[in-house]
Amino acid sequence: MAAVSSASDTGDSRGRHPPERRLLILGGPRSGKTSAANTILGDEVFEAGTETTHSNVGQTEIYGRRVTVVDTPAWAIPAEPSTDDDDDDEGDSTDNAGAESESPTRPLPSLDSEGPCMGAILCPPGPHAILLVVSVTQPFTETEKRAAEEQLGALGGGTWRYSTVLFTGVDKLPKGVFIEEHIANTGEALQWLVERCGSRYHTFDNTRKESEENTQVPELMEKVEEMITDNQGWYFEVNELILLEEEQARRALEEERMRMEEHARQREQMIGGPPRELRLLLLGWKGVGKSSVGNCILGRRFFESGQETELCLRRQALVCGRRVTIVDTPGWDWFSVRRTPKRIRQESQRGAALLRPGPHTLLLVLPVVSSLTARKRRTLLAHIDALFGDGACLHTMVLFSCGDWLGRTPIEEHILRGGRELQRLLEYCGNYYHVLDSKVPGKDRSVSALLDRIEEMIRENGDKAFLPIQTEWLSEESSYSSDNTEPEDDCRGCQVQ
Repeated sequence: MAAVSSASDTGDSRGRHPPERRLLILGGPRSGKTSAANTILGDEVFEAGTETTHSNVGQTEIYGRRVTVVDTPAWAIPAEPSTDDDDDDEGDSTDNAGAESESPTRPLPSLDSEGPCMGAILCPPGPHAILLVVSVTQPFTETEKRAAEEQLGALGGGTWRYSTVLFTGVDKLPKGVFIEEHIANTGEALQWLVERCGSRYHTFDNTRKESEENTQVPELMEKVEEMITDNQGWYFEVNELILLEEEQARRALEEERMRMEEHARQREQMIGGPPRELRLLLLGWKGVGKSSVGNCILGRRFFESGQETELCLRRQALVCGRRVTIVDTPGWDWFSVRRTPKRIRQESQRGAALLRPGPHTLLLVLPVVSSLTARKRRTLLAHIDALFGDGACLHTMVLFSCGDWLGRTPIEEHILRGGRELQRLLEYCGNYYHVLDSKVPGKDRSVSALLDRIEEMIRENGDKAFLPIQTEWLSEESSYSSDNTEPEDDCRGCQVQ
């Protein structure tokens, strides 16, 4: 969205200050945009040789005109296999505009980085020119083309009419090769960028920036003036809605970073040594996907899914830096406790006994595709209370399976739609719940979040970190349970932290 320039922008003689021109510098990693910004300002205003994570502002006067330059973080390049590790050496030079001052490996925006909108905010009411910096020493492929298009698109519509390509490092071109020949030989992606900018481009040779005959900055400003004239004196202004979305996204990233730092700090305080063991017991009625959930958490197909579980089975794996022990159990009857055979009830208790000195968490598996009636809820809680005692609620978490069925629907919305019975079940569990897509074992990134949530429950339980094994769970009839683990996997040496 563009806005008409003010009187001071057009050089009205009534203005007391020199007419101003505002330049927004954008570019990818190793493009040389920070060095280019310093060249325009005529001084080392911005720190080169380090990654730019926040937009910075510098000002100078060129022939009586105040010029504001905003340097921005390198735009994100879609991840692709790295083929040359030597590019790092080129990024160390602060005197060569062909070497970008940002880190060469920046595939995705970090929590600390800013988008182009923040840069536009720093040159209010908006930039007269957007300089897209491209180094002639770096390939400009379809990947860079998409990155440039996404970056300009983030600012909103109408950006290309204010954009100019600024080539850096032209002193690195072969002798006798001009920039026009370089554009023609580089490929369609670079030609597309130049054409998209209305065939507006300029070149910087930083080996000339200390020379008295250096006219490249004044020549650039002349081209900027020509573009402003073509745009009838208008400047680019970011849509307020886009700015609001940018701020909301930034705030969400900041909150996520703070949450991750707090979790890391609490985990360090709680663990403080070798990887902690988490002991988990899978419970639920028949056919809810307990075995698939166990495979998903452990990252391998340890349990046979798709068939009825007859005996308890214990398996272990190192997951996200923790030693995770899981016991899969036979399913209960959904109608009543009495209809669940005594052997199955005993097997559930012996499953807990396999996790000595006791399970940290009882994972009550519930498919998101299932509706929870009052009878089902009462039956689930009756099983838990009857088998593990009144204190089991402190250690129970609802784990929603088949999470892929939710699509883009948030789990919180699903809970609201699930009705009062589902909400009462979660209240019983202290509102501890999580959702997993158990179709692809080991590839669900929410497994780490699940383990974080379990550790949060353990932390809140304090001195009751796990559910202690009861004597009645240890039956002489051991033929019903199956450990199937090596001797060194025994849990008797586990320490509660």
